[in-house]
This record gives sequence, C-alpha cells and structure tokens, in this order.
Amino acid sequence: MNPGRNIILGSLAAFALLAGLLYWNQKRPAAIAAVRPLLVYCAAGLKVPVEAAAHDYEQEFGIPVQLQFGGSGTLLNNFKIARRGDVFLSADGSFMEMARSNHLLAEVIPIARITPVIAVPRGNPRGLTGVADLLRPEVRVALANPEATAIGVATRQSLTHTGQWAPLAARATVFKPTVNEVANDVKLGSVDAGIVWDATIRQYPELAAVTAPEFADFSSEVAAGVLSFCDQPRAALRFTRFLTARDRGLRRFAEAGYRVAVGDLWGLEPEVLLYSGAVNRVAIETTLTEFEQREGAHVTRVYNGCGILTAQIRAGQKPDAYFACDVSFMDTVTNDFRPAVVLSETPMVLLVKKGNPSKITGLADLARPGLKVGLAHEQQSALGALTARLLKNAGLYERVIANVSVQSPTGDLLLNQLRSGALDVTLVYAANASQVRDSLETIELHEPGSIAIQPYAVGRNSDHAQLMGRLLDTLQAAASRTRFEQAGFHWKGPGTSP
Repeated sequence: MNPGRNIILGSLAAFALLAGLLYWNQKRPAAIAAVRPLLVYCAAGLKVPVEAAAHDYEQEFGIPVQLQFGGSGTLLNNFKIARRGDVFLSADGSFMEMARSNHLLAEVIPIARITPVIAVPRGNPRGLTGVADLLRPEVRVALANPEATAIGVATRQSLTHTGQWAPLAARATVFKPTVNEVANDVKLGSVDAGIVWDATIRQYPELAAVTAPEFADFSSEVAAGVLSFCDQPRAALRFTRFLTARDRGLRRFAEAGYRVAVGDLWGLEPEVLLYSGAVNRVAIETTLTEFEQREGAHVTRVYNGCGILTAQIRAGQKPDAYFACDVSFMDTVTNDFRPAVVLSETPMVLLVKKGNPSKITGLADLARPGLKVGLAHEQQSALGALTARLLKNAGLYERVIANVSVQSPTGDLLLNQLRSGALDVTLVYAANASQVRDSLETIELHEPGSIAIQPYAVGRNSDHAQLMGRLLDTLQAAASRTRFEQAGFHWKGPGTSP
C-alpha cells in the first residue's frame, strides 16, 4: 500500500464526513431545535410504549426526553407544585380534566382507550371469574391507590356503582402507588389477584386477564397534554404530535397491546389546507398565524365564496377543514366532514355611501328604478344565496335583479365598487361593513332569514384531523372570540350566554 495514498484517502473521507455533518446542520430544520431536554411526566402503566417512542424520537431528532414515571395523581401534584416540565401523560381522563380545571394544560391529544381487568397468574389457579370472587376470604387482592393512580380511580368509580368498592377496599391485602406494582405483586405471588389495565397484562407473560363483567361498560382514555406553563411549547407539541402520530408513537402503543386512537400522520412541519368563506378572513387570520407559530405547522388558506368552495369539494378537493359563511353551504357537503361546530353569526345589512345620498331606508328601496345595486353571486357564495332567498321571500327578487349592475362571489369587491361610485347600494354581511365604517354607512335589516351562521368542520378523511381539532380549540379561545367581535361578528361559540 502507498502510505501517501492512504493519507490522501483518509483525508478525503474525513472531509466528506465533515461536509456531510455541515450539510446536515445547514439542512436540519430550525423547528427541531429545543431550548432544553423535554421533561415528560408519564403514568407508570404507560412506561413500555412511551419509553420506546421517546427512544425513537431521540434517535430521529437528537433531542433528549427525560421521563418521570409515577401514578397519574402523584405526577399531577408534582408538576402543579414545581411548575416546570413540558408534557403530561395520564392513563385516565379524570386526571386530565383535573389538570385542565386547574389551568395546567393547553393542548390535549388522545392516544388510546384501556379497560380494567383482573390480573391473575397464568392458568388462573383460584378460578376467578369476576369482582365477586375477589371478596372470597381466601383470595388475597392488591389494589392501586385511588387517590394517586388512574387505575385506582377507575376501579373505585366502576365498583362504587355496583356497591362492591367499599367491601373490596376494606379487605384488600395492599394498596399500591402504581398499576405496575399491582401487576408485580401478582407476578411474584404476594397476592392472588389485582386490578390492572388490560394493556398492562400484555406486558407480563406470567399473568392472564379475567374480563370482569363489572368493567364491561367502562373504559378510560390515555392522552398526552402540553403543560400550560411549558416554556418551549413548540418543542413540546412536536414531541406530543410524534407520540400520537399513527405512523410513529402510536405504533409503539399498538405493539404493547393498546387500542389506539386514530392519530394524525407524522410531519415535522405539517401542512394542512383550510377552506374558508371570504367574510371570515379578518376574524381568523391573526389566530391562524399564531396557531402556525405554536404548532410548527403551515395552514394553507383558500378564501372564496362558499358556492365556489363547495363546488370544488364536490368535485373532489379534500380540505382538512372548512369554515363556511353559512350553515346552508356546510349542509351541501356534510358527507365530507365531521359534525360542524358553530362559532359565530353576522347579520346582513345594506351598505351605502356616507350621508346616504340615495335615501335608502330598507330592502324594498333596492327595487327603485334607476338604482345601481350590487349583490353577491347566488351560485358562488353563501351571501348571494341568502340574498336571493331574502328577496324572494319579500317578493322583490325580479325587480331588484333588474337593478343589479355588479355581482361578485365575495363582499369585498362590492365594497370597492360602492366606494368608487359604481354602485349606489349593496347588500353584504355586517362583518364586511365593519372594516369600512369611516367611508360608508350601514342600514340594518330586520327581515327573517337575514342572519348568516358560520360553522367550522374537520375533514372526515383528513390525515391531520387531530391538528385541525386543535385549530378549532384555538378558534374557540377567548382571544379569538375578541377578534370575531371586533370584526363585526356575534359570537356563538363557548362562553355564549344562553
């Protein structure tokens, strides 16, 4: 071998490696940078799949994940006091609700559903068939602490309804701080049986599950939540999305025997498509931008008349969510979306130049000969369809249509035409008019059917349904409500007075 050649080859290899590392660092998305290692509080019963998923995450992105295991209630108390950490994983929805009610959680994403079962040694030597058999005097039973563990809460809740909790608790051999310790006691023979989750049994080949009729109608939701005081929410959300993605973390839960939820597809920076009626834009645009920044996602917006949008949907377009101008247009595409949620409403108004030079007083004046009227297009927009219905119900449709000189799929063009002098009057949403009060004035309508209602729905087959559900949560938040009201909408979402 030529020593000089070896040195050259070695140098080239080292250079190639260095260049590759530099290229990776340059190309590596800024989104994966974390302020510090992630601190995750995790219910002990979820240890096997969460450890595996956290290892996958560390391998893929090089970000350490520090897992702190314990009973769900114990962990909740820990981070409530410490006020530090990023993510909480509970094996029971009651602890998630408790954390929410204490304002300790922001986003919550479902993972799986689990059910209590009776753990016995393989072969079931005591021949146990249900909770009633656990009350036999010769049967030694381990239970989880109902004040600190999700399985303990579930056991107490289920058996209180059947009247079995008090006698079982009174004769329990031992109460354990985690579900895993209950299973270990059964495995070691310290007790004859214990109540654990069905998924826990699958992690102990020495044990078998007795499906007790007392638990037949009970299940608990495993979920992950981002802590409200987390100082790196984008990094915490990214890990939580990874953990709950059907092609990432949920595979680890399925391997461990969990009945997993329908998760989103994984994406480092997910890209989603939102269709929205044009009138909604001023109310939601700032909220969408804030949502993108927090989630590390990109929301492609398509604003247009709802007639155009729904025609595209019926032609095969698949937006991840649709925010309609009016429920009537949501109704035409219901098969493509999950149940809709109403967020707001806006009345229809007449808009005229400042000072009202044409002396317009109401809907009937639109039929006055010689008046230049602008209306939204009946087929292309919710506003147009509602306008046509309003005029027909009033018996004015043909006469007003004879005066129409401009038709548009959105209200924005009508406003511009009115300000330029091309129109004398137009009929738009009050939310359209809220942005031009300095140069135009409104005339209220009181006819039935003059109010448009705005619903939001997630695409039925969206690969990012959980993400779009969180967008709905964001749109329903207090800051978003303020933006809707400032934009001229009446709020109909959470917090609305009866």
